Amino acid sequence: MMFVRRRFLKIAGAALVLPATVRITDAQPSQGAPKLMQLLKADLTRQNQTVQETVVNLLEIAPGVSAPWHMHPGAQEIVFVLDGALIVEVEGEAPKQVDAGAVALIPAEIPHLVRNEGAQAPAKALVTHSRADKEKAFVVNLKRSP
Repeated sequence: MMFVRRRFLKIAGAALVLPATVRITDAQPSQGAPKLMQLLKADLTRQNQTVQETVVNLLEIAPGVSAPWHMHPGAQEIVFVLDGALIVEVEGEAPKQVDAGAVALIPAEIPHLVRNEGAQAPAKALVTHSRADKEKAFVVNLKRSP
């Protein structure tokens, strides 16, 4: 467990440094859609395959923009807000504001969305998925309005 925690902290630290050190084309998010940049996708080792894969992404959402309602089959999601604030809606729960430095945990198989209600700046978050079965679809978009 300590190995996994140390590895996650190293990855999270690298994710904070990468945007400043790596030149990315089209770095400005579109005003009409969130921009998601995958930072890591790696098989876990020494976990007896209870979690087959961890996927880490950097999410940028422009002001007034929402991700669609969706879910992740067999994948728990952790949203760590780096800049700004996000509203996280999880089916069956009240919407929750997650400010910079805070975390939201979203269970597998549960419909949810995130949105940026801020009027000024994009929100950025480190999004980590721990997948029990990497053969399943990563994300399933659902037909709902935000």
